[in-house]
Amino acid sequence: MTCELCGRDVERLTVHHLIPRQNTKRKKMKPGPTITICPACHRQIHALFPNTRLALELNTCEALKNDPQMQKFLAWVRKQKPDKRVRVHRS
Repeated sequence: MTCELCGRDVERLTVHHLIPRQNTKRKKMKPGPTITICPACHRQIHALFPNTRLALELNTCEALKNDPQMQKFLAWVRKQKPDKRVRVHRS
């Protein structure tokens, strides 16, 4: 299975809501679009960005890939072994 952000082939993927569920639940809206990403990318997204920024600015896969903080992480994580547990860095 391939992560939509880093492109690594990993054993397990997680579902990331591009518009955080916190935002859609409060407004009683249906959940927004999702992407399937590896746990490392998922943890890093939520470590770096508040839900409000995710909802307003980083609500597409392309926007996440183009963010400078994520680009730095993605360049690094692509070099890591897929089975390695990657630590989250809040930078």
